[in-house]
Amino acid sequence: MSRFQQIVWAIIVVLVIIGAYWWWSSSQATTSGAAVAPFTQTPTTSTQAQSGVASQAQKSATVTFDGSGFSPSSVTIAQGGTVTFVSNAGAMWVASDPHPIHNGYDGTTMQQHCSSTYAGTAPFDQCAAGTSFSFTFNKVGSWGYHNHLDHSAVGTITVVAQ
Repeated sequence: MSRFQQIVWAIIVVLVIIGAYWWWSSSQATTSGAAVAPFTQTPTTSTQAQSGVASQAQKSATVTFDGSGFSPSSVTIAQGGTVTFVSNAGAMWVASDPHPIHNGYDGTTMQQHCSSTYAGTAPFDQCAAGTSFSFTFNKVGSWGYHNHLDHSAVGTITVVAQ
């Protein structure tokens, strides 16, 4: 191999390494940045309810999963309202944050509330992959969620008092 060919191959290898590093670091930044907001749970204040937010909140909403994310990723719904998650791209597993324990909504872990012997309140967790999942939100607050099969697909459900 000539000296010129060796230099060309060295440049190609360096570019591949830089590209791989850029891809890895951008996927880490996206995962880290996206994971922060859904973990925050902020109860709705009585001022928000008095200002008419609750009267304008919908009682039901549909969120679609397209294989890479949820749309809309953030929904505001009235207390007691139901959100239906539908995938048009195969399996999804909707679960409350934080990943992977799913205890953000009701305080029980995935191992607890997805057990066949669990007899408590319905958790905000699909507990298995599927193409649709509905959940009725009875607790006021802001609840992060993710696709357990791809935890970079995230969103937030905000529940306001009736």
